[in-house]
Amino acid sequence: MMKFQNQWSRREFLTSVAGASAAMVLNPLTSWAIDEIDPRVAAIVANTIGIDTHNHIDVPIIAAEVPGPTIDLVGEMKRSGLSAICMTFAVDYQPLRNPGDAYERFKNGLASMDKQLAQNNLKRSLNMADIRAAHKKRQPAIIQAVEGGHFLEGKLERLGEAYNQGLRQLGLLHDNDAAVPLGDVYTKDPQFGGLTTFGADVLKECNKLGILVDLTHASDQTIDAALKLATHPVVISHTGLNTQLGSNPVMSKMMRPRLISKEQAKIVADAGGVIGVWTHLADSPLEYAQNIRAMVDVIGADHVCIGTDTKLTPSYRSPNSGNQQGGPPPGNNPGNQQGGPPGGNNGQNGPGGGQNRARVGERTNEAWQDQKVGFYYAVVDSLLKVGFSEAEIGKIGGGNFGRVFDASTAGHH
Repeated sequence: MMKFQNQWSRREFLTSVAGASAAMVLNPLTSWAIDEIDPRVAAIVANTIGIDTHNHIDVPIIAAEVPGPTIDLVGEMKRSGLSAICMTFAVDYQPLRNPGDAYERFKNGLASMDKQLAQNNLKRSLNMADIRAAHKKRQPAIIQAVEGGHFLEGKLERLGEAYNQGLRQLGLLHDNDAAVPLGDVYTKDPQFGGLTTFGADVLKECNKLGILVDLTHASDQTIDAALKLATHPVVISHTGLNTQLGSNPVMSKMMRPRLISKEQAKIVADAGGVIGVWTHLADSPLEYAQNIRAMVDVIGADHVCIGTDTKLTPSYRSPNSGNQQGGPPPGNNPGNQQGGPPGGNNGQNGPGGGQNRARVGERTNEAWQDQKVGFYYAVVDSLLKVGFSEAEIGKIGGGNFGRVFDASTAGHH
C-alpha cells in the first residue's frame, strides 16, 4: 500500500497539489487520499490526463429496461484518479437472431447512456479539446465507444447517425461476426482473408467522419489490411504481449489468442498507432506495470496506453434474463455482461453473480486483490517503481492515446 511520506506535513501536501488535485481532495469517496497516497503519485495523477481506453459501463440494451439503475459514474471516476474513459458497450453477447436486433440494442444502449450521463451531469467529449477543457476544470471526461460494428448491419449510413449521437471510437470487431462481417476475428478461424470490403468501407468512413478506429479482436491479417487503408493512426485498446502470460495456466491458455506478438505490435507502432495494455493476466499493480514495461521495451513509450477491459460501475443483469445480454458462450466470459475474461485477472473467483457481486479484476477500482487505492493511483505508483519517469507516465497514462484520438477527431465537432 502506498504510504504518506513522513517528511511531508498534511499542510505541505495539500499545498503541493492544491488546485491540480482539487477533485481528488474534494471527492468524498477518497478519504484515503490524504493519508495513503504518496504526494508524488498524487501530483502525477493530478497533472496528467489519465485515460482508460476501454472501459465497459453496463447499461440495459432492452428498451423496457432503459436506462437501468442509476450509476455513480462521477464518483467512481474521481475515486479512480482517471481523467477520462472510453465508455463502451457491446451488443453481440446474446445471439443476434433477427435482422435489426443489433441496431435496436445499439440504440437502446446509447439511450441508456444518454440518461446515465445526464443523471451524472456529464456530456460526451467529442474531441481532444473537450477532454483538455474537462481536465482543466477537474471534471470527468467521457468518450463514447462501441465494441463491434454489428449495429451497422451492412448499412454504412448508420455510422453517420452514430457519429451524430456522439460515437467517437469504434471497435470494428468483437467476439462474434456481424450479420455483414467486417473482418476476421482473432479467436475464430479465418474466413474472410482479413478485412472485408464492408470493413474497409467502414474504416474509410470512420477516417472521413472523425471516429477513432479500434482494431482489438482483429486477426493479424485484418490489422495489416486496415493499416494499409487507414489515413489516421489506430488504437488496439486492450491486449498484452503474448510473452506476458501471468501465473494461471488456464487463464494463460484461454487468453493467449487475444494477445499480440512483438512483431505485430511493431507493425502497429510503425504505423503511428498505440496499443493498450489490459489489467488481465496481472495479479498486482506491480505485475501490471511490468507488463506495460514489456510492451514499452518492444515498441517504445510513445506507442503504449492503458486499456483495462474492466468496469468502473457495477455489472448490469437483466431482471428478465438473469444476465442482461444472455452472456457469451460458456467458457468465454460466463456471467459477465460486457467486459473482461472470466474470473478477472487470474480466474480464481469463477463466474459472477448478481448485480453487485464483482469478481476480483472485474471492476476498475478493484482490479487487484486487496487494492487499497483508486486504479490510476495504484498504476502510477507501480510505474514509478519499475523505473518510468513522470514524462513517460504522462504519455502512457493518456498522452499517447490523446495523440491518436486528436488525429482522428481534430477539425470535427
